[in-house]
Amino acid sequence: MEAKKQKVAMDLILLSLMLFGLGVSAWTGEIHGRVVCDVCGDSSLGPEDHVLEGAEVAVLCITKSNEVLNYQAFTDAKGIYTVAETMPESDRWDACLARPISSFHEHCTHLGGGSSGVKFSYTHPSGYSHAVRTFVYKPVNVPPYCI
Repeated sequence: MEAKKQKVAMDLILLSLMLFGLGVSAWTGEIHGRVVCDVCGDSSLGPEDHVLEGAEVAVLCITKSNEVLNYQAFTDAKGIYTVAETMPESDRWDACLARPISSFHEHCTHLGGGSSGVKFSYTHPSGYSHAVRTFVYKPVNVPPYCI
């Protein structure tokens, strides 16, 4: 997984260098968030809850030039997903929608209330990131120790 992050970082650096070489002002943005399992389904994160590795999240962004970009991300071992992009300043993200797609955890597959998606304007300058609120899944059956 670390090698994948390094490749993404190198790709972003290479793209930035190409854009600067063309005399285009480059812009870099990042969107990240977490996905967790609310084991007791009580809408309160506690010690019994855990992050979900491998959960799928979709991020849809509209750029300043009205292009629609669709990203797919999966959570890492810490339950964090990240989407990053480097592009010309004139094409930077304007507004985005992040939404959970699926959880591959066998016991925690039902999307919790209020986790259908988050719309937001992306107003950060180049090099900054936007944190999306946590998406929550709940188990099909609540364990007996929760009742």
